[in-house]
Amino acid sequence: MITLHRRRNGLLAVLLALLVPGLDIGQAVTTPRKPNFIVVFCDNLGYGDIEPFGSTLHRTPALNRMAKEGRRFTHFYTTAGVCTPSRASLMTGCYSQRVGMHVNERDGWVLRPVSRYGLHPDEVTIAEVLKEQGYATAIVGKWHLGDQPEFLPTRQGFDWFFGVPYSDDMTERVWQKDGSKWPPLPLMENERVIEAPCDRNGLTKRYTERAMKWIAEHQNEPFFLYFPQAMPGSTSTPFSSPGFKGKSANGPWGDAVEELDWSMGVMLDQLRELGIAGNTFVIWTSDNGAPIQRDPADLRRGSNRPLHGRGYTTSEGAFRVPTIVWQPGTIPAGTVCRELATTMDLFPTFSTLAGALPGDDRQTDGHDISSLLFGDGSATTPYNAFFYYHQSQLQAVRSGPWKMFLPVPPSSGAHPHFNATQKPETLLFHLRNDIRCTKNLANGHPQVVARLTALAETARRDLGDQGRHGTGQRKPGRINRAPRPQLLPRKILYENR
Repeated sequence: MITLHRRRNGLLAVLLALLVPGLDIGQAVTTPRKPNFIVVFCDNLGYGDIEPFGSTLHRTPALNRMAKEGRRFTHFYTTAGVCTPSRASLMTGCYSQRVGMHVNERDGWVLRPVSRYGLHPDEVTIAEVLKEQGYATAIVGKWHLGDQPEFLPTRQGFDWFFGVPYSDDMTERVWQKDGSKWPPLPLMENERVIEAPCDRNGLTKRYTERAMKWIAEHQNEPFFLYFPQAMPGSTSTPFSSPGFKGKSANGPWGDAVEELDWSMGVMLDQLRELGIAGNTFVIWTSDNGAPIQRDPADLRRGSNRPLHGRGYTTSEGAFRVPTIVWQPGTIPAGTVCRELATTMDLFPTFSTLAGALPGDDRQTDGHDISSLLFGDGSATTPYNAFFYYHQSQLQAVRSGPWKMFLPVPPSSGAHPHFNATQKPETLLFHLRNDIRCTKNLANGHPQVVARLTALAETARRDLGDQGRHGTGQRKPGRINRAPRPQLLPRKILYENR
C-alpha cells in the first residue's frame, strides 16, 4: 500500500560509489531527517475568533506570532460543519461520505457514546502511513471516531492516546433518542479509562502538559502529534483553567480561546528550545466554525466574521476555518495563501514529505499541497471542485471563486440560506468579491450555474446524495456485538474512594 523511497536512495548510493572512486557507499547519500508534523485541531473555533483573522475581542499573542513567522490560509476548508465527519476526513484524506462517517441511523451525523459505529479498521489513516515510515505517533485530545476498542486511536495507527473518545458535552445521561445510558465522560490513556467523570476545567492545561512531555521524549526521532483540543468545545459554557476564567472580554468562550493561544505559545517555545522548530511543521486549524451565532452582535459563542453563517450548516462560516501553518526557515514568514485547500490534503502531503506515497488500492480526495505550503505564493489550488454536504445531502459546490447552492429542499431543516418552508432556488455567490454571500448572481451567470451543476452531478455519482448511493462510497466500521461503555476499572474506583 505504501511505496518507500529507501530503494531509490540505495541505488543512488551504489551509482555514486561506482562513479566516484574512493567514495564510501555508506556516506554516498546522506538522508535528511524526516520532518515532524503537529496538527492542532480546535473544536468549534470560528473564523473570526483569533486576532490573525480579525478578532478584536480575544487576545491571541502566540497566534499573532505564529502568523508573523508563518503563513495564513484564508480559504482553508474542513469537509463538514460538525465533529465526526470533519475528523474522519482529516484522518483519511477523504470526504466523510466516501468512508461512511457522515451519518448513521443510530447516532445521526455525530457519533454518540456507546455506539456500534466507528471509522472502519480497513481504512488507512495518516497515522498508519507515518508509522510505517518510522514515525512515533500520538493523539492528545478528542478522538470522536468511535469509542469501542476496535475503533480507538491505538487501533488506527497511534502509539499513544491521551484524551476523551468523543465530545466533551457527551456527559453521563440517558439519551432520549434510543434510551441508551451514557457513562460519565471518560478521560483515557490508550485503551484504559483513568478518570471519570473527566475534569473539563483543566483539559487544555493537562493536554498541553502531556503533549509537551511527549514531544520532549520523542525529539530525537521523527514524530506525528495529532492535537485535537477540546475547546472552545460543544458545551453552552466552554471550560478553562482557573488562571484563565473571567480574564477575557468575551466570557467563557473568550477565556477558552485565550487559553488555547497560551497552549500554542508553550508549544512554539518548546520546539525552539529543543532545537527542532526548523524541522517541525505545525498547523493550527479547527474542525468547523463557531456553532451559534444567531444574533450577529452576540459573540459569546464565537464568531465566524466576516463569513456568512454558523457551524452545523453548509455555510462558509461552518466550512471555512482559521488556519495558520508554521515551520521556520521553510514556510515563508508573514505570508498569506488565498487558494482553496482542505483538511483532506494533510494526508497526501504528509505522506509525500515523509517519503511515502499512498497506494492505488483505494480512492482518496485530498491533494499534495506542498506548493501552497512552502512555495512563493504563485501556486494555485489543485481543486477543480469542492463539495459541501449536510449529512447525505449535497447542498453546494465550489469551483474557483464561485459557490453555488443547489435548488434542493434542505435535509433536517438545516440550510444556511432558506428553511424547509421556503421554495428552494439556485444561489450563486462570488466568494472573493462577496465574502458575506449577500448577492445572488445566478441569473446573470447561467454558464457558471450550468458548469457547477454538472460538477455536482459528478459528486452525486461518486459520493452519493440523499436517497442515492455513490459508486465510490465505502462502509463505516460496525461491530456485531453489543457495544460497551468506557468505564473506570474497579481498581481505580476503589483507590479513588
